[in-house]
Amino acid sequence: MSPLEAAGLTVFILFLFAGIFVTVFGLPGTVIILIDVILYALVTGFGPIGFKVILVLMVIAVVAEMLDFGLGMIGAARFGASRKGIWAALFGSLIGVVLATPFFLGIGTLLGIFLGGFTGVFLVELMNQGKLKPAFRASYGVILGRITGIMIKGLLSILMVVITLYHIYS
Repeated sequence: MSPLEAAGLTVFILFLFAGIFVTVFGLPGTVIILIDVILYALVTGFGPIGFKVILVLMVIAVVAEMLDFGLGMIGAARFGASRKGIWAALFGSLIGVVLATPFFLGIGTLLGIFLGGFTGVFLVELMNQGKLKPAFRASYGVILGRITGIMIKGLLSILMVVITLYHIYS
């Protein structure tokens, strides 16, 4: 593998990780992963990743985004991407990766990125909710709806990355 190929593969994998990370904030991480995979497939001539894999990933991305949109319509609260929230997510992801990778190896890295980042943002959001007057706080049902949406969307984005990496490295 040439240095240029290694650099390209590194950037590709970093974008996969970024797609998982941004789902913590309710951003379309599944779309980032899908676009990244399509670009990789175009560059490699659809060798390791074919049209069937892209179609499966597209269905997963559409389901995840429709779920997120649906939960938003029924009133699930959005977790803000404040400066504190972003730092908490980065710190939480780092801790999650350090704790989960030795036990679960590759999947532990993916789970650590998502679950650690989610935990960091969630704790910051709970502290911010505690500072608000009771009339302005989100109800537990609304928070639970958002947690459910983020968890499902995050796990679907992890599934997309696992499918992608499986087809590249098998």
